[in-house]
Order: sequence, then C-alpha cells, then structure tokens
Amino acid sequence: MTSLFEPLRLRDVEIPNRVWVSPMCQYSCDPVGAPGVVHDWHLAHLGAFAVGGAGLVLTEAAAVSPEGRISPEDAGLWSDEQARAWARVVDFVHARGSRAGVQLAHAGRKASTYRPFDAAGSGSVPAAEGGWATVAPSAVAFGGYAEPRALDADGLRRVVDDFAAATRRADAAGFDVVEVHAAHGYLLHQFLSPLANRREDAHGGDLAGRARLLLEVVDAVRAAWPAGKPVLVRVSGTDWAEGGLTLDEVVEVSGWLREHGVDLVDVSSGGLVPGASIPVAPGYQVPLAEAVRRGAGVATGAVGMITDPAQAAQVVAQGQADAVLLARALLRDPRWPQRAARELGVELPLPPQYARA
Repeated sequence: MTSLFEPLRLRDVEIPNRVWVSPMCQYSCDPVGAPGVVHDWHLAHLGAFAVGGAGLVLTEAAAVSPEGRISPEDAGLWSDEQARAWARVVDFVHARGSRAGVQLAHAGRKASTYRPFDAAGSGSVPAAEGGWATVAPSAVAFGGYAEPRALDADGLRRVVDDFAAATRRADAAGFDVVEVHAAHGYLLHQFLSPLANRREDAHGGDLAGRARLLLEVVDAVRAAWPAGKPVLVRVSGTDWAEGGLTLDEVVEVSGWLREHGVDLVDVSSGGLVPGASIPVAPGYQVPLAEAVRRGAGVATGAVGMITDPAQAAQVVAQGQADAVLLARALLRDPRWPQRAARELGVELPLPPQYARA
C-alpha cells in the first residue's frame, strides 16, 4: 500500500510520488488588461499543492490560442508574456520538490462561455461582451451554445501549429511535463467522438480518421518538446452516451498514442454532450484507467472521486493505474498527500516552516 509514495520515472523525469494534482480551471485571468496571464492567485493556488507534497502539480487548462479559451478569463500559453508568468509558478513548485506540468488545451465548440460562477450569465458570451466565434470539427453546437464553424484545412493546420508553439513556450517556462487535453468535450475530444464529428474528409468517419487530428497534435508536441521530458494525454474513456465514443475505441486510440511517443494517458470521462447519464460514485472512473493500462500497454492516471488515502493506495498497488489525480479533495485539503502518507505509515518530508504541526 506504500507504492502510492514511490517515485514514478517517465523518460528522464522522476516524479517523487503518485499523488498528482488534476487540472482545475480557475477562470481568474484578467480578460482585458492581461488576457491569459496567470498571477498571484495561480501562484498561491498551485503553490499550496506543492507545499502539501503532491508529486506532480498539473496546471489548469492553458489555451493554445485566444479562441481556444473556455472563457475570457482562462489561462493561456500563446504568448511569451504568459510563459514568463507561468515560469514564476514553475519555479515555486520546483523549490518545494514537486514536478510541474501544464495542460495544453483548445475548447473548440465549448469556448467563449461565461465562467461557471459568473453572475453575468451562462452559455456563450456574445461578441459585445468579449466573446468570439467558435470552431469545431463540424457545425454542431454543444447544447444551447452558439453554433461553431467547421474547421477547414488551414484551420486544422493552425490548431496543430498552436499546440506546437505552446509546447515550446512550456519548455521555456521550465515545465517538466506537458499534457494534451483531449477529454471533457473540448476540441480534440470533439474530433474523436462521432456525436460531434460529422466530417466526411480525412479527419472524420472511422476511428482512424476521427483520431487523426489528435495524433497530428501529439506528433507536433512531441517534436517540439525535449526528448527526455514526458508527454501526457487526457482522454475521456467514454462519452456515457449512445452512439458516442466507447471505451474499446479509447483503448485502441491509447495504443496509437503510445506508439506516437505518449508516456501516460490520464483517463477521465464524459463532457461531450450535456445531460449524459454518468454513474458517479467513489472511484467510478478507475476501471476506465485500468482498461486502458492493460489493453493499450501504456501507463495511466486515474481520476474522479478518489478521496480516501487507502482507496488511492489500492488503485496503485493493484496496478489499476500508475498514479492518481486529485481535484476537489485537494481543494478541501491542499495537504492531503502529507495526511495520506501519515495514515499509510510513510514519511513524507514537511516544509521546515510547518514541521511543528
């Protein structure tokens, strides 16, 4: 049960333990004065997890282009100014002994929306309030959101180029890990799912066609990223919807990702269609991570209502996943890793400032 606190080596990067911070959007950048630029809130938010002993601190989704943001307040990595701001966070995380990773994302048809706690409204933000036109594999809207424009060949190339450019900035900022976001109904997931991808060209149709853009992005990211640093991909293991992406398909795609140089697949689920019937319960997505790990022969991360130290340790000890990613549990208790270590009989170093606790 102590394997939860054993190091995990991915390429040349050794992550000190298997308790990782799941990306959590904060919707807290200044959309007018400094779009996409992280600041003190992000430093305090992410820094607390490093102080608490998390092995890998993954940032919230960082949009690879302005139109790739979920909301106007989203973080980004499409400019050098943004990279410099991220470097401050990375330096703090490193000084606490944790590794730092950035999630690179494009929201596609789920972009240009009000942030969840915004009193101004919900759904798509109109242009008059700082919104923008969205893009997707096909002109199929998400629920009641604005209808997106289907990407043409030039648009597809720009997406790939934007991910590559953001990857180079991530390296300049000092990140140890990049994660490509292909889950939760965002652009790359939209291409994977037949419920959102109605294309009849090379980027649609069968699974190979629907996975083409994801693999093109991964190839571009891998080429732009140092060979000794790992690439992760977050996927939705299922759409939880009839006619949508299935676990068997995700296992097959994950095998292709491994062949294209991906080192770990971070397995979540859902997000493609509103109102999906999801059987939420403690550890409900762990079987998806286990299926990908065993079926695709690739390391995986498990996420989703993992809250108890013994539960988390069992996931790793039984080989269901190579790491666990926590979100809400860490919001409630940023020092969850240190508490878990004590409960499991493992000595996890405390910052000297907190040793008397």
